[in-house]
Amino acid sequence: MKPTPIMDDEVCWQALVDRDRSQDGKFVTAVHTTGIYCRPSCPARAPHRENVTFYRTPAEAEAAGYRACKRCSPNTQAFEADLAEQICRYVDAHLDQRLSLEELGGAVVVSPQHLQRMFKRALGISPREYIAARRLDHLKTRLKAGDTVTEAMYDAGFSSSSRLYENAPETLGMTPADYRGGARGLHMRYTIAPSSLGNVLVAATERGICSIMLDDEPDILVEKLREEFPGAKIQADDNSLSESLSGVLEYIEGREPHIELPLDIRGTAFQQRVWQALQQIPYGETRSYSQLAEEIGQPEATRAVASAIANNHIAVIIPCHRVIRQDGSMGGYKWGLARKQALLQREHEQHSN
Repeated sequence: MKPTPIMDDEVCWQALVDRDRSQDGKFVTAVHTTGIYCRPSCPARAPHRENVTFYRTPAEAEAAGYRACKRCSPNTQAFEADLAEQICRYVDAHLDQRLSLEELGGAVVVSPQHLQRMFKRALGISPREYIAARRLDHLKTRLKAGDTVTEAMYDAGFSSSSRLYENAPETLGMTPADYRGGARGLHMRYTIAPSSLGNVLVAATERGICSIMLDDEPDILVEKLREEFPGAKIQADDNSLSESLSGVLEYIEGREPHIELPLDIRGTAFQQRVWQALQQIPYGETRSYSQLAEEIGQPEATRAVASAIANNHIAVIIPCHRVIRQDGSMGGYKWGLARKQALLQREHEQHSN
């Protein structure tokens, strides 16, 4: 199979000699004498120049009869992950520009159709969803830094104010102007109570529960809430949240395995899919990160699933503690591994009874 032209062969050769990791995902190196293909950065001894052919993708190298190197693992999944990482870096550096699939494909020498499929397999979201999430993150950062809404809007790559304001309530939870003021004008109530897992903070907006946090020190919980919304009107309100708090405590202590509360959940489309899948894990059961990725129909998106779990702000009710590693070990937990282990043990005991 004739390799697809990608760049000058001498440029590829120099990348191989330099073991240039920045070129991983752009091509693979096939060695005639060994029948093996590698990443440009493979630490194995460099082959002789006359024994090398460069291919655009692992699939092309395999179609020509080569097999993947076991040392640098340049198979299709790893290759696509490298390429997706390059696209992410390109997006992050060009957020203020119009980013089409054609432009992204041109940046990494991949057709727009192939790029779309590959990116979604690797990360579980489309390039468009990634761009939208990164622009939102950049907008929030610039608004918090004190930029005007107009300055932040164009710096983040939004083409018009109408497009920005159209989805603001779902993404920011408020107007951009309010967010710039640290959620100025937003009314948020919270209450704190002790539990067997330390202090629990439950916070809510008019839409529902927006945060549940765990920590040994109640002052730290309030501080974290104010850091996220420095301009919001945040006040303690034990009375109106007493019922919600009681339900959360009953759930934490294992006395009530089922709970339904109105939630104010905001995140990217992919994050919300992951959080919804977490809520479908039965009480007393666990899933691995890869199993959860399969359940949302994105088996190659394990890392993206882990990232969405780490960004869950509603502890216990959105049960990210029920996700463990493939080997059965705990993995990470935002509120501390001891709390995660206690929750899982408690749920397992209740489920077994």
